[in-house]
Amino acid sequence: MMLYPLRLRHSMALLCGMAVLPSLMLAAETAPVAAASTTPKPVETAVPAGEPLLFTYFNGNGDGLHLAWSTDGLHWSALKNDQPFILPTIGGKLMRDPCIWHGPDGLYHLVWTTGWNDHGFGYAESKDLINWSEQKNVPVMEGEPTALNTWAPEIFYDEVDKEYLIFWATTIPGKFPETDGQDKNGSNPGYNHRIYFVRTKDFKTFSKTELFFNPGFNAIDATIVKDGARYVMVFKDETNAPFPPQKNLKLAFADHAAGPYGKITAPITGQEWAEGPTAIKIGDQWCVYFDKYRNGRYGLITSPDLEHWTDQTDKLSVPKGIRHGTVFRVPAETLTALQKEQ
Repeated sequence: MMLYPLRLRHSMALLCGMAVLPSLMLAAETAPVAAASTTPKPVETAVPAGEPLLFTYFNGNGDGLHLAWSTDGLHWSALKNDQPFILPTIGGKLMRDPCIWHGPDGLYHLVWTTGWNDHGFGYAESKDLINWSEQKNVPVMEGEPTALNTWAPEIFYDEVDKEYLIFWATTIPGKFPETDGQDKNGSNPGYNHRIYFVRTKDFKTFSKTELFFNPGFNAIDATIVKDGARYVMVFKDETNAPFPPQKNLKLAFADHAAGPYGKITAPITGQEWAEGPTAIKIGDQWCVYFDKYRNGRYGLITSPDLEHWTDQTDKLSVPKGIRHGTVFRVPAETLTALQKEQ
């Protein structure tokens, strides 16, 4: 979540650039989309070129769930004339940072930020991404009455322990005093985030909230992907002081989905301020999509090894105003049904 309500934000990952994957791009352009099983693919499976992909996002200050589609990972088209598939009804009546995970139960699980100062996140589920369950609030920070927020929840399914991990950024004043108050200014209380999480098998009962990731500095917008036997967290370093601020994306690695995460890398997004990453592997290339929120555009970087990165931003086109979401693979018949929605 962006730290300043007046500077609305977004972002999150997809397919790789033409210069990087010319043969796969050609296949995506010439081959029809094949029929696909409705069974979700294992999380470590790379997405073949030409497979249907969806990008969740929101517009404005959090108007609802928007979806865009692509089969090449570069050119994204809004569905439903860029109108929301769901309107927010709970919490602060916002729907920001929507994250969808297609679970082994066949359901699409959606979580989102419900407000700037809420103590929980929103949840709904669907079989087809069109018809959704009643929205509910999951009050994960109710045990911390001084918590300032619950921002940018994300889902990852742990295939080893057969459970979902849901994680987000929260500031609890005084919890990490060594980095408190870096950006306190006027109405801004001074955010100092760490990443917290809960576990669930059914989205009905949840474990006790725990600290998930503390890199020793202000961190937000975490997302997780699996790379072979290891797990990779992409997150934003939100350090505001000492000057200059960081405001970039970094990686951390773990042997287990629930961590601990360490071996933090140098920034992977250069000098431009970035947030809201989403990551996916297409063919043999990792792709990280993120919000270049100071200039109002999306960025894309690609890598074959999560070490060497190429900027593909100039090849990327997305719907106007797109903000912080996630990218995931869908069956062809699901995309076809979504394309009929008006």
